[in-house]
Amino acid sequence: MESSQSIVLGDVEIFRVVEWQGTLMPGTDLLPDTTDQTWRDNTDWLEPDHWEPDTGLVVGAIQTWVLRSGGRTILIDTGVGNGRERPSRALFHHRHGDFLNRLTQAGVHPQAVDLVVNTHLHGDHVGWNTHDVDGQWMPTFPNAQYLIPTADDTYFGPTGGYAGGRRPDDRLIYEDSITPIHRADQAVLWDDTYRIDDNLTLESAPGHTPGSSVLHLESGTDRAIFVGDLVHSPIQLLHPSCSSCLCLDPHRAATTRRRILEQAADQRQLVIPAHLGGSGAVEIRRAGTNFTLGEWAATPAAPR
Repeated sequence: MESSQSIVLGDVEIFRVVEWQGTLMPGTDLLPDTTDQTWRDNTDWLEPDHWEPDTGLVVGAIQTWVLRSGGRTILIDTGVGNGRERPSRALFHHRHGDFLNRLTQAGVHPQAVDLVVNTHLHGDHVGWNTHDVDGQWMPTFPNAQYLIPTADDTYFGPTGGYAGGRRPDDRLIYEDSITPIHRADQAVLWDDTYRIDDNLTLESAPGHTPGSSVLHLESGTDRAIFVGDLVHSPIQLLHPSCSSCLCLDPHRAATTRRRILEQAADQRQLVIPAHLGGSGAVEIRRAGTNFTLGEWAATPAAPR
C-alpha cells in the first residue's frame, strides 16, 4: 500500500480493504432506541459517510482491517464472501464480488496471511474465511491460524444447535465458513483474553454475540481498539445505551459497550468499529456520563 493509504501506530501498520459500501436500513431500525430526531440532530457530521438524511438510511461498509505487526500479516474479519447460500439476507445471498482481487492489489496475497481474527461469527465477518475449490469450501488463507472466540464457536456450531436453529443462515454460515477451518486444523479457540504479540491483545466483549470480542493495539505511545460490532454507527458513541437490532443480548451489549468506551476515552484509544464508512476511526472523550467525539483518524475514505 502507498503511505497515503495506511496509517502507522507505533510499530503497527493499518489499512483496510472494502468489500462493499452503501445504504443498509433506516437508522431507527438499526438502533431501535433512537428516534428520527436523534439522527437529525447529528446530520451535520453523520452526512454523507454514516447516514442519508433524505432517505433516513444508515450508510455502512463491509471491510477487512489489515495489520502488519511483529513481521506478520493479520486480517481482522473477512466480510461476506462469494457464492454463499444466505436466504435471510438478500445482500449476502449468492454474492459475487472482487474482494480477493482488492486484497491482492493491496499487497496481501492469501498465502502470505499469517493470522485471521474473527471478532465474532456473524456472516459478514467470516465469509472469506473460505472459498470454493472445485465445489468444496476450503480455507482462503492456507497458511493462517484463525482466532475464533470459543463462546461463539459453541453457540453457532453444532454444540449449540447452530444458534438454537432459529435461522437457517446460522447453520449455513458455520458449515461453509467455520467447519472447513476446523477440518483443516487451522482454528485456534480462545476465551477471555488472547495475546497475539507485543502489540495486540484480544478481549472478550459479549452481548452482540456470546463471544463478541475487541482487539487492543498498544505500541509505543499509540493506542487503538478495534471494536467489531460493539458499535454499528457512531451515534452509539454518543448514546452508548443504544444497542443494535442485531445484538443477541442488547442489555449486555450496552453494558459492555459502555465499559469498553470508558476505557477507550481514558486511555486515548482510537476507536475503530467494523462497519463505519468515511475515515472509519475516531477518538472519543468523556462528556459527563457519556462521550463526545474527538478527532477522526486520517485514514482514506473507503471506496464506494
